[in-house]
Amino acid sequence: DASGKPIVKMTGWDMAPQEVNGEKTFKVGAGFSVTSNEHFYGLGQNQEGVLDLRGRTIDCRHNYDAPAGETVCVPVLVSSNNYMIVWDQPSATTVSAGVHNATRFTSQVGERVSFYVVTGRNSDELYQGYRLLTGTTPLPPKAAFGLIQSKARYESQKELMSIAEGYRSRSYPLDVMVLDWFYWTRMGQLDIDHNYFPDPTGMNRQLHDWGMHSIISIWPRFEREGRYYDLLASRGWFLKDKDGEPAYGLPVRSDRAGALIDSTNPEARTWLWGKIRDNILSQGFDWTWLDETEPDLVPAGKFYSIGSGDRYFNLYPLMHTSVVSEPIAKERPNFRNLILARAAYLGAQSSGAIFWTSDVNPTWEALRRQVPANLNMAASGIAYTSSDTGGWSFPNGPEAQRAVLVDPTGATAMPPSYRDYPELFVRWFQLNTFTPTLRIHGQRPATAIWEYGKAAEPILADFLRFRYELIPYIYSLGHGTYQNGAPFMRALFMDFPNDPKVAGLTDEYMFGPAFLAAPVLEQGATSRRVYLPAGTDWYDWWTNKRYTGGQWIDAAAPIERMPLFVRAGSIVPLGSPIQNTSQRQSLREIRVYPGANGSFTVYDDDGVTNAYKAGGGRSAVLRWDDSSKHLTSSGRLPTGEDAASLLRLVETR
Repeated sequence: DASGKPIVKMTGWDMAPQEVNGEKTFKVGAGFSVTSNEHFYGLGQNQEGVLDLRGRTIDCRHNYDAPAGETVCVPVLVSSNNYMIVWDQPSATTVSAGVHNATRFTSQVGERVSFYVVTGRNSDELYQGYRLLTGTTPLPPKAAFGLIQSKARYESQKELMSIAEGYRSRSYPLDVMVLDWFYWTRMGQLDIDHNYFPDPTGMNRQLHDWGMHSIISIWPRFEREGRYYDLLASRGWFLKDKDGEPAYGLPVRSDRAGALIDSTNPEARTWLWGKIRDNILSQGFDWTWLDETEPDLVPAGKFYSIGSGDRYFNLYPLMHTSVVSEPIAKERPNFRNLILARAAYLGAQSSGAIFWTSDVNPTWEALRRQVPANLNMAASGIAYTSSDTGGWSFPNGPEAQRAVLVDPTGATAMPPSYRDYPELFVRWFQLNTFTPTLRIHGQRPATAIWEYGKAAEPILADFLRFRYELIPYIYSLGHGTYQNGAPFMRALFMDFPNDPKVAGLTDEYMFGPAFLAAPVLEQGATSRRVYLPAGTDWYDWWTNKRYTGGQWIDAAAPIERMPLFVRAGSIVPLGSPIQNTSQRQSLREIRVYPGANGSFTVYDDDGVTNAYKAGGGRSAVLRWDDSSKHLTSSGRLPTGEDAASLLRLVETR
């Protein structure tokens, strides 16, 4: 550090000769020193319900079938001592974080020991360094911050449009409709079945007329009977087995059938992009969902064009998202792209992709696991991460052990036996209101917010409107991430490094500089314990009651409320009601929570182009002086209002 004190020491390295897939290669590793009070985070997505990784050994590899839920390897280990180790090995890797007071990385295949150490005075400086190493996180289209409505799957154009119209007729905000899998005639046909979707171009035109956008799912699999299989096989553009033949999926699983296109091959990438563009996007779809990017056809023992699947085990997500991100940037340089993707690797954030925790179960246990899974993914430099609201699998949970808080009368989203599912969905929706993106998805027969019963609908509608009220705040945070690389869904250690009590808290987090979110993760709970970090005062968002930090409190949590606290000194811009982000949203008020000086940069732009990269947006720095109780602005707000006229000073109750 600046004083000459060692931050971390490499204690040794090794390269053990071996043979893998017929290649003479090495197993490579390195060890690092650990201090007694050090904690560790990151390493991508792990769904075992743990935030602090100290004392744990992590299998860092993409694994769709991991017992607790899909694991995703982003080999970035973040220390509470303000450094991160970026491990530069794409093979499957084992990381022992602080086990027996030492940290060790071991990769199954490699030709060298390669890693980077990034240091900084605080967490944000670490991500500035990570950004320089692996790439900038683009600002997503503004629509990505609104509601993304999805289902596995909409079986027809009529069904999809009825849901979009349902939001519109009820005056519920909605930005994006998603067309998931099996809209095609066969896996790998890269077509749209016009028996069920007779006019995709007209469908998308209508969505656009309503101010909405669309995402369509694209899979990397090709069945033997499909029109492109023979061409791709003849050119060697599939993942291959040891005999050089295309590795083939499971014929008994329609979602895992077919051979996997080799996206490590630049010619295959160019070909696939051309088909996506000409066959699919040409019909008016805005963005792509590149599913199965792990891939779930496991590459171990197989071969890509660049080498063995063992050597490049974790690389596919980065290469496959580049199928779309790189050519679209060249062909449409002012178009702000968006990709929905299921797995990531070092640098994946630079592709314009947003991520989610894959196909999780619709249970309370799975809900509890989402918070630490998202926090560690964000700590790994993947700022845009969330989960399927309500879980993905068909709802069939155990019988509720407590009184059900949401009457399921009128619900069509689940079987009658799962009486507490509407309650689970409400709590999940409340959580995801405070994640970088908000998407509803799943195998349920119905997924829209009015399909969970009469008691759930008004609660969900209120939180949906709350999300849109917060878009000026959230969008400004997204622009900050573009500038400095730091995530805005943050484990508490990032902002309160001097409070030892926050190191392992798995069920609360910061959402930007203002909000401490404490979602309810237990069935039947109407209150929960919340720790308010030391060093600042806190306000209850709902009651404005002020608390001193450094204490545990019992927070009220009736079903219509999620415990939510605001840090003293915070400035929170709130927007006027809108139906979608295509509409101009003025600021309704600027809330200031006294008790400390504060600042916040409000940012806005057109939401759809890349003009922001050349400074085409508008921003104003708001500053609160607590001693004089005076709010100042560096200029007029991006939406044109005068900041002083919108000030609402929160009064303590």
